[in-house]
Amino acid sequence: MTSRAVLHLAEHTHTYGLSLSGMAVRGERMLLAPDEGAALLGLTRHSSVQEWSEPVELLLGDLVDLPGGPGDEVDVEGIDVRGDHVWVTGSHSAKRKRVKPGTPPEKVAKRLRKVSAEEPRRLLARLPRGEDGLPTASGVRLPTDDRGLFAALADDDHLGPFLGIPGKDNGFDVEGLAAIADDRVLLGLRGPVLRGWAVILELTLGEGDGELTLLDVRKHFLDLRGLGVRDLVRDGEDLLVLAGPTMVLSRPARVLRLRGGAQGLPPAVAADEVETVCELETGDGEDHPEAIAVLGEGSLLVLHDSPAADRLGEHTVAGDVLHGLDVGRP
Repeated sequence: MTSRAVLHLAEHTHTYGLSLSGMAVRGERMLLAPDEGAALLGLTRHSSVQEWSEPVELLLGDLVDLPGGPGDEVDVEGIDVRGDHVWVTGSHSAKRKRVKPGTPPEKVAKRLRKVSAEEPRRLLARLPRGEDGLPTASGVRLPTDDRGLFAALADDDHLGPFLGIPGKDNGFDVEGLAAIADDRVLLGLRGPVLRGWAVILELTLGEGDGELTLLDVRKHFLDLRGLGVRDLVRDGEDLLVLAGPTMVLSRPARVLRLRGGAQGLPPAVAADEVETVCELETGDGEDHPEAIAVLGEGSLLVLHDSPAADRLGEHTVAGDVLHGLDVGRP
C-alpha cells in the first residue's frame, strides 16, 4: 500500500524550488537537502498523519566553513545522522551546461562543450547536532586541496579517469551517505558505473586543527545490474540502497538491501547477494526517486527529483510512503 506524505516548505519553496536531493529522518525530525543553493531545511512531523511542517532554514555557511564563495551552490546529495552529529556530502561532480528547451540547433554543440569543475560541490562535513535534532555551528569538513578526497583518488585506476567527467555523463558523482561509525562513512556513487558495477567508497576519518582528516579510502564494488547509487540508508545492521540510472534516464528505480552492510562491506558484492526490497514507480521525465528514509517498522518514505505537478502545492511537496515492506529493523 502507498500513501502520501506532505512536506510544508513555506516560503523556502521560492528560494530553493521543490526538487529535493537528500533526506534524513530521526524520530519526529526530518532534515532535507534542497537540490539548489547551500542550505538544509529542518521539518517536524505532526500527528499520526504523514505531515511535516514548521520548516527551519539552516544555511550551511553558518554551520561550517564552506569551500568556494558564500553564494555558491553546494549540491548536497547525502545526509545521515549518527549520535550527536549530522553528516553532509555534496555531489563532488563536475557539471555540463544544460541545453534548455528551445535552444537553436546551431547553439547546442557550444552549450554542451561547457564543463565546470565546481569546488563547492566537494563538501564532506560533520556538524554538531543540538537537542532539537538540528545541526548547529562549529562543524568541521574535509579539505578540498591535496589532503582531500579528489587528491586521494587522482591516481586511482578505477575512479581517477572519471573525476573531471560530469556526473550526468557517468562521471564521478556522490549521491548517498551513510555513517557506519563515528569515524567511518560510506559514500554511494551514482557514477561511474563500471561495466554494470556500482561503487561505494568507505572513508575513515580523523580530526585535527579544526578539520576532518582523511585516513583511508576503500572501494567496494556492487553488481547492481547497471544501476548506480542514488541514496544510502542504514536499517539495523543492513544497508538500504536506492538504485537508479547514472545517465539522464527515468527508470528503473528500486530499493535494495545489503545484509550486514551497515557494519561494513566486502570488496565486492555479486548480484545474487543483493536483495530487492521493492521496485519504485517513476514518471517519464519526472518523479525520479532521489531520497529514501525509514519511517518505522514496515514504512519507507521516498522523495523525488523533478516531482510531478500533482505532488506540488503552493508551498508543499508530496512524497510516497510505502507500507508493508521489510524495513525498520532494530
